[in-house]
Amino acid sequence: MKIICIGRNYAKHAKELGNNIPLKPLIFMKPPTALLINNKPLYYPEFTKDLHFEAEIVFRITKNGRHVQKEFAHKYYDQVAFGIDFTARDLQSELKDKGHPWEIAKGFDNSAAVSPFINMSSLNEEEISFTLKKNGEIAQNGNTKDLIFDIETLICYSSKFFKLQVGDYIFTGTPEGVGNVKIGDLLEGYIEDKKVLECSIK
Repeated sequence: MKIICIGRNYAKHAKELGNNIPLKPLIFMKPPTALLINNKPLYYPEFTKDLHFEAEIVFRITKNGRHVQKEFAHKYYDQVAFGIDFTARDLQSELKDKGHPWEIAKGFDNSAAVSPFINMSSLNEEEISFTLKKNGEIAQNGNTKDLIFDIETLICYSSKFFKLQVGDYIFTGTPEGVGNVKIGDLLEGYIEDKKVLECSIK
């Protein structure tokens, strides 16, 4: 399975990091070993001193497909989850300054925390609200209505380059409010006010 991630997909988040708003989806990948599930803790990596959380809505792909057309994109997903894209921000900044790829700052082991998936039948993918709390305080609030590129656009665009396969994940991007974590912190993820994920930093 693949973990397809989208960067700078909320305008305010792009601005808070000093980045331009993209004209096309900005794609990067995480390997399957990045998955962190079942509310397992994240052990703070030794190669960073500035580990950040990025709360996201994650869709699960349910059909194989290449070059998916917009009118059929809605058939390629039916479940959604809460995800955290953990980022070694200092390492990412160093690599970006050198013009190097920054997968090691994003795709390291356990860098993709994902909650159990929820069927889309009870949700409207165009207006899914989600919240991340850090130590009981709201750190990020987001809503998919503010996505620059919606899930169907992401499915169509991604499938031009990668064959989508059943079980692939698409992390759709994070809203503003990203921040760092330290050992002892507790992160909690909510979809539509329902707690679906918990991750402690050890």
